[in-house]
Amino acid sequence: MENTVVIGAQWGDEGKAKITDLLAQNADIIIRYQGGCNAGHTVVNDGKTFKFHLIPSGILYKNKICFIGAGTVICPEVLNEEIENLKKNNIDLSGLKISPLAFVTMPYHIDIDGCSEDTAKGAAKIGTTKRGIGPTYTDKISRHGIKVQDLFDIDGLSKKLDNILPLKNKELTLIYGLKAYSKDYIMDLCAKYAQILKPYVCFEWQKIFHKAIEQKQSILFEGAQGVMLDVDWGTYPYVTSSNPVAGGACTGSGFGPNVIKEIIGVSKAYITRVGEGPFATELNDETGDKIRNIGHEFGTTTGRPRRTGWFDAVVAKYGVLVSGLTSMAVTKLDVFDTFDEIKVCYAYKDKRSGEIFDYYPTNTNIHEFLEPLYETHAGWKTDISNIKAYDELPQNAKKYLQRLEELMGVKISIISVGPDRHQTIFR
Repeated sequence: MENTVVIGAQWGDEGKAKITDLLAQNADIIIRYQGGCNAGHTVVNDGKTFKFHLIPSGILYKNKICFIGAGTVICPEVLNEEIENLKKNNIDLSGLKISPLAFVTMPYHIDIDGCSEDTAKGAAKIGTTKRGIGPTYTDKISRHGIKVQDLFDIDGLSKKLDNILPLKNKELTLIYGLKAYSKDYIMDLCAKYAQILKPYVCFEWQKIFHKAIEQKQSILFEGAQGVMLDVDWGTYPYVTSSNPVAGGACTGSGFGPNVIKEIIGVSKAYITRVGEGPFATELNDETGDKIRNIGHEFGTTTGRPRRTGWFDAVVAKYGVLVSGLTSMAVTKLDVFDTFDEIKVCYAYKDKRSGEIFDYYPTNTNIHEFLEPLYETHAGWKTDISNIKAYDELPQNAKKYLQRLEELMGVKISIISVGPDRHQTIFR
């Protein structure tokens, strides 16, 4: 397998974990390159469900290096829960490695995230998972962050906290009315974090990466969230705090762009969103409920019902552009097995001026005035969950996929017709 990036091409929750898990069979190294435990990646293997938040989805295979990259933010307690759960299931963790350059989510990050989201009203509400991801990335950019490697340098950490903690305590007490943290408490906590992470932190990551290039090992880059939640390219401010786009695979992993050969976007056969923000094709009706219930559209991390809607080709085409997708994987096609008709949004219309947008308007302020323009396609009215080959799909299912290819401007290389590994069609 050539070095490949797998990214979400919508607002996350597209089924990236399943695609990553499938491709990981032929990879030597799997790298999660951004995000934190706000992500929820679900893999079903032989009827058994595994839910990942930070650990790369390829961990279910033996003899793979599964690397949590420098672009991620790590909550040690949540990661430890994930590790312990895998141990209970006898999953080999010898290949799990953590970049010493990743940043650590501290208790005050979680406090600030929860308080700021709970007190936000109306348009100011983002819909975060309240797990401290945004504040961790904020401290990273403002140069007030704690890296994993700092946990193993007691003197250096102590000096850092002398500068950082007074600022954080002012923010906690004066802005949010929350309790302050003592330096002793944070130092003791960091010592516990160091013990949790110590078996997996890889200070010799450069040697591993050099070897991978020299020996032409296969590298799989796994993103979290999706293009439309990218902090630069998504529906700002209703976005995550990192770069899920393919370019983030370089800044978050430690490999340059010349290493990457393939970029696979993942989209559902429809589209969903969690949290606030524009969503042109959202269905607040019985059809939306039907998609949600058949597709089990509830957040892996939060359990929140996902907003559901028809496939948006405008969003898909935008993802193809800003991430340079070489192909698309379409998941949950089987959700439409009982539908008489299926709609696809091909453009937006401004209700004020009548202007037609066949490209994605990045100004979220105008989205309340946009309405989707739809094509209607006939359903196939049959169970496709056990189909193994593209040619065996019903004619109407193939017509639907072919039209998506035309609208997106990229080929569909993988089709998922169910949650398990074997319920996948490769083209």
